[in-house]
Amino acid sequence: MVVSDPIADMLTRVRNANMAEKKIVSLPHSKIKSEVARLLKQEGFISDFSVEDDNGKSILNLFLKYTLEREPVIQGLRRISKPSCRRYANAEEVPRVLGGIGIAILSTSSGLMTDSEAREKNIGGEILCYIW
Repeated sequence: MVVSDPIADMLTRVRNANMAEKKIVSLPHSKIKSEVARLLKQEGFISDFSVEDDNGKSILNLFLKYTLEREPVIQGLRRISKPSCRRYANAEEVPRVLGGIGIAILSTSSGLMTDSEAREKNIGGEILCYIW
């Protein structure tokens, strides 16, 4: 299946799995999805991720995280920059998500990073998504 926006597809699969209280989300692997998963794990939104080979196709597995009350740790996901309308922010305009509770994932010249890392390194880039 050809997907025109793989990041939006990834976010939708995570959103749907959260609503269904699934523990694992499987999706086609790509480098950018692995980097998004690495940032989600680094920020504590997922417990882990793995890449496995399934008949010559790489599969990315995300292990979702829930609180003791069975509430998902990821409360919301929003795709910001879309193929039809790209959104960029320079170093001074890097957004804060819910006053710092959430994260924005940016694609910069130094790779994918969170909004706080981009502010620390004083670089801007394309705003891929918000996660809170």
